[in-house]
Amino acid sequence: MIDDNINYEYIIRYIRRTLKPQVGLIAELEEFAAENSVPISQPETIKLLELLIKIGNVKSILEVGTAIGYSAIRMAGAGAEHIDTIEINHDAAAFAEKSIKRAGFEDRIRIFEGDAREVLKELDRSYDLIFIDAAKAQYNEFFKHCMRMLKPGGILFSDNILYKGMTATDELVQHRKITIVKRLRRYVDMLCTHSELETDILPLGDGVAISVKGR
Repeated sequence: MIDDNINYEYIIRYIRRTLKPQVGLIAELEEFAAENSVPISQPETIKLLELLIKIGNVKSILEVGTAIGYSAIRMAGAGAEHIDTIEINHDAAAFAEKSIKRAGFEDRIRIFEGDAREVLKELDRSYDLIFIDAAKAQYNEFFKHCMRMLKPGGILFSDNILYKGMTATDELVQHRKITIVKRLRRYVDMLCTHSELETDILPLGDGVAISVKGR
């Protein structure tokens, strides 16, 4: 298995060969993440996110889970004009800040350092797209605040939703991951039954849920 990808390796290899190789800072961040086991969006997942930004003319984004700033920089490069991103780890936030400055996006990307469950309570903006890619067991806690700030017609993009396939079948569930899997299943059920959302689950990367809020 490549990374945490839930797809067949030959499919992953084929898809990734179709993507243009990254250069410069983006390639450097990908290499750093691989060498230091830093979780960043997988190539096919971030490409989908970039396309959604372009297709939907997305200008304002909230990201839950900055890590080293990789996805925020990619989203800004795709055309987003304002990105608020939340990171709980001080070292990661500091690294991301430096990377964002190197990319020239410091006027478009703002980092909020702290526990997303607390930071989200204090935010009072509206966003065209919200990207959740943080602690999987806390997705349900993030949700109510994300829905409050997501514009009508806006996109909620939830990453790692199939969690190495464990969300889909008990046969793969590791004992120490049972609580996370149960919470992710509740989250998926909520997305798919919510009266204000239209949701599709895609077996891309580690699984993504794309939800659109009704107008």
